[in-house]
Amino acid sequence: MTRAQMIAMLVLLSPVTAAPAFAQETPAPGSQAETYWDKDEFKASQDALKKEHGGGTNYMILADRFEYQSGEGSPALLLEGQGWWGTDENRLWIKSEIDYDLDTSSFEESEVQALWSRPIARYFDLQAGVRHDFEPGPSRTYAVAGIQGLAHYWFEIDGAVFLSDEGDLSARLEAEYEFLLTQRLVLQPRTELNFAAEDVPELETGAGLSTAEMGLRLRYEFDRQFAPYVGVNWKASTGETADYARARGEHTETLSFVTGIRVWF
Repeated sequence: MTRAQMIAMLVLLSPVTAAPAFAQETPAPGSQAETYWDKDEFKASQDALKKEHGGGTNYMILADRFEYQSGEGSPALLLEGQGWWGTDENRLWIKSEIDYDLDTSSFEESEVQALWSRPIARYFDLQAGVRHDFEPGPSRTYAVAGIQGLAHYWFEIDGAVFLSDEGDLSARLEAEYEFLLTQRLVLQPRTELNFAAEDVPELETGAGLSTAEMGLRLRYEFDRQFAPYVGVNWKASTGETADYARARGEHTETLSFVTGIRVWF
């Protein structure tokens, strides 16, 4: 081995005592482009990329249940819908539920919610805002805090806590799941539980679990945005809420057959 070869080998095997200047100035991963592009132009490019891939403003309107109910109770029309407008990070949600009794030609339930929504996890959003109940009277306004999203095994969850302007505290939990029997035929079980922290005589609501509802609907999606369905729906009042219903001469449990449509755009 020649003297030049020995020197070259020692240089290669010796520890590095100082990194080259260009290596020391290498930016953190993900920001290398800033080294070569003007800062303002680079930010404008990032903003455009974000807007085209999820950062733009969009909206959706969904009538999840628009149905006619008939069975042990009075025939009724029910509309439950929700919609949102905004970005992936910040959205305005509007939720509403209207229950109209066809026998008495009156609203059994009528509420609307306006909520701000922001993601707190990959599949869940934190929501906060206000809710106003027009019926049953007397009307109430509530502060709302809750979460909505997709739980493990594709369960859709919507839970919220309500504090009224009279200091009444209540909560609601909704859950549903979709079984795809075929690519167009979908079986959807659904449940809704309502709780009250204390008795509210004005609203004829007792403390604890006040009402429980379970339904099973089979829909056919002619189009993903339009699907008629049929099914059954069971609803029951419990505890003192059931006592109020008995005092009015109403059933504490009802089983209804339903038919309706589900649409969104």
